[in-house]
Amino acid sequence: DRTIWTIYRQAVERRKRKISPTKTDITIPLRLLGDRRLSVLEHITRYLKEDYGMRYHEIATLLHRDDRTIWTVYQRAAKKVRRP
Repeated sequence: DRTIWTIYRQAVERRKRKISPTKTDITIPLRLLGDRRLSVLEHITRYLKEDYGMRYHEIATLLHRDDRTIWTVYQRAAKKVRRP
């Protein structure tokens, strides 16, 4: 709960105009965010890449991020998950 609230608050501070959600068939299970080993962005990126088979560019477009950022986030998440 705290993580989601913090991210929301930071997003509101950075973005002055209202954020309006767009309709999509993609759903992110909230249970993913319970694992604190990964950040919210790492969880979402990894989920979209592995479960939906999306390409880095597609994820970047959906999340309004640079392709290179998504690649880096995914690589970091994969490394964290592989660690014993």
